[in-house]
Amino acid sequence: MSASTAAIPTANTNGNRALSLDSHSSQDVRRRTVVVAKKKASPEILAEGGINGVSEDKIAGKKDLSHTIRGESVLGKSKYSSEARKDVVASEAGERRKKTSTKQEKAKWVTALSVLVKLCLLISAIAWMGQLVWRWQNGELSFTTPDMESRLSKVEGFKKTAKMLQVQLDILDKKLGNEIDKTKRDITKQFEAKANELEKKMKTLEDKTGKLDRSIIELRDMGFLTKKEFEEILSQIKEKKGLAGTYDDITLDDIMLYAKEIVEIEIARHSADGLGMVDYALGSGGAKVARHSESFMNGKTYMPGRSSVHATAQKMLEPSFGQPGECFALKGSSGFVDVKLRTGIIPEAVTLEHVDKSVAYDSSSAPKNFQVRGWYQGSHDDSDKDSNAMATLGEFSYNLDNSNAQTFQLERSANPQAVNMVRFDFSSNHGNPELTCIYRFRVHGTEPGLLS
Repeated sequence: MSASTAAIPTANTNGNRALSLDSHSSQDVRRRTVVVAKKKASPEILAEGGINGVSEDKIAGKKDLSHTIRGESVLGKSKYSSEARKDVVASEAGERRKKTSTKQEKAKWVTALSVLVKLCLLISAIAWMGQLVWRWQNGELSFTTPDMESRLSKVEGFKKTAKMLQVQLDILDKKLGNEIDKTKRDITKQFEAKANELEKKMKTLEDKTGKLDRSIIELRDMGFLTKKEFEEILSQIKEKKGLAGTYDDITLDDIMLYAKEIVEIEIARHSADGLGMVDYALGSGGAKVARHSESFMNGKTYMPGRSSVHATAQKMLEPSFGQPGECFALKGSSGFVDVKLRTGIIPEAVTLEHVDKSVAYDSSSAPKNFQVRGWYQGSHDDSDKDSNAMATLGEFSYNLDNSNAQTFQLERSANPQAVNMVRFDFSSNHGNPELTCIYRFRVHGTEPGLLS
């Protein structure tokens, strides 16, 4: 029996009635369940079973069903009477015709409406999809939600921060390594420099120690003053000062003055030995400047009185030891100086000395052309001697190309006269118009007694 065959009541030997499904009752139901009533079935139940099927609740409520039928198989049989079966069939047929006509009328506009709605939905869906695609291509649409985008941006930011921190840590690590290496190198260099410096100082100390040892040995070899020699020196100082009694009246200044005199005597001896002639114009030997022309003092002139002598005049009668500036300066390029010798002599030569040109500040201040005159002056004679009464001993010229100490021989007469005054009279210098410097002037000769 097929699915399209309607359920019809049949009679069996037990007097029960069965129902089968009609093909026109429902097109959407593939299989229908036929409920078999055990006793007497009402027309309402039969109508429901023939058209819509019978639910389990209604069957259970009636409690008169024996079993159900799946598909087209009949599990039980119902017992109906022939009259009741005819009435049911007739009523079912009428109802089927009525429902079929109603369904056919409704199916046309329902179908049209359904198609129209589906078509609108399809067009809307296509338009929406097109709009999404257009917005996505223009970058106006993102397929992630705002919350997800914020989280993703946070994650990206965290990743960037982590990378930056890692880079900074690497850079810091490199910097620390470089600083540590640099510090190590600097410390090593400082230690090496200190070690080298200490080594040099130790070597210098060793050299100084060796020099000290040698000096001590030399001092041991030198002969120091004995107590007797020192007492003799003190006795000489006492005699010179006219002291009597103990040595308590002798001061340190007295000893220093005595030592200075000894040094000057030794210098005079050295000067004499250097030229091989005695200098009778040596200041420490008793000679002095008696008179001179206008002196020069740092751009200011000094005008001496009738018998006044400038304080620096005595420098020209003392050893200068070749020191620049240690001279007696006179104003202008011409002038004179009168020197009183330590004793009367027969003059033989004079020596004019200037600082060596290799160390001189200005060689143009050296005297150039000069004249030497002499006379004898008694203790009561006037110091203002007339120049015409002076004997001319010679005229000379100082040459800068020669030695710094130049000796000039004086003229000798058949009847030489002793002199104790000598005038150094210069008429020019080597180009300085402001001043002329005299470093040292010496007079050499023989004493009259020694000559006879």
